[in-house]
Amino acid sequence: MSIAITRDELTVWSRYIHEISGISLDESKGYLLETRLGGLLRDTGVASFSEFYYRAKADLGNVLRRKIIDAITTNETSFFRDSAPFDLLQHKLIPELIDRRKKAGARLAPIRIWSAACSTGQEAYSTGIVLKELLGDLNNYDIRIVGTDISDKAVATASYGHFGQLELDRGMPREKMTKYFTPSAGQWKIRDDIRSLASFRTMNLLQPFTFPAPFDIIFCRNVAIYFKEPDKIRLFQNLGRCLARDGALIIGSTESLTGFCPEFEPKRHLRSVFYQLRG
Repeated sequence: MSIAITRDELTVWSRYIHEISGISLDESKGYLLETRLGGLLRDTGVASFSEFYYRAKADLGNVLRRKIIDAITTNETSFFRDSAPFDLLQHKLIPELIDRRKKAGARLAPIRIWSAACSTGQEAYSTGIVLKELLGDLNNYDIRIVGTDISDKAVATASYGHFGQLELDRGMPREKMTKYFTPSAGQWKIRDDIRSLASFRTMNLLQPFTFPAPFDIIFCRNVAIYFKEPDKIRLFQNLGRCLARDGALIIGSTESLTGFCPEFEPKRHLRSVFYQLRG
């Protein structure tokens, strides 16, 4: 039997979820909390959302908090999700980046790509496959793809690099599946040369963070849709500080930075829009 959440509990929990993840839940989302946190309530042995809240706040090791984040975050993803950004990578952003690197005289052309809110890794690995298809011998390049997500569980899955048939059927062309994956214990394992391009770590995009070098390309798609406007501004300001001056930010196809992030300038290529820092 599921445990119902009261209006007062919903208010408290909406504030707590926003505090730990930035996700904004309105008063219509009680069912979502009941559905996604119900299993954790039962496992914890509490009788109400109020008791569960106090248990989470008292957990000094943050084990319960991490489980709540895993449960509440939406890890919707697929390989080559919305193909336009990957066409943009292949036909414009990467070729132009390589040209700039060659003109600068780089022996091993550095390519730095960040998949922010990477979920279970499909975006990062799709990017790696695009680079392999486009560039061929990757030994001539210094490629680093970083995937980050707020969910420990999602990051662990991404790092493992194993996917079920249903996951591959969502977006992965058959010829690429047999080319870049090998069967492994009833699943499909990403090939080692693609896996080695990517590293993954847990990160909250609304908290301060640093990287040793700026990124040439940042994916942050369909993340800000869960945030209030002040948090959206903070998110993209954080990303802007990590973007190379000539780098590209790619957001979701239904998202826009126009009107609240003046430091970014929209650029269009065919059916894709990407953003660069002004000036």
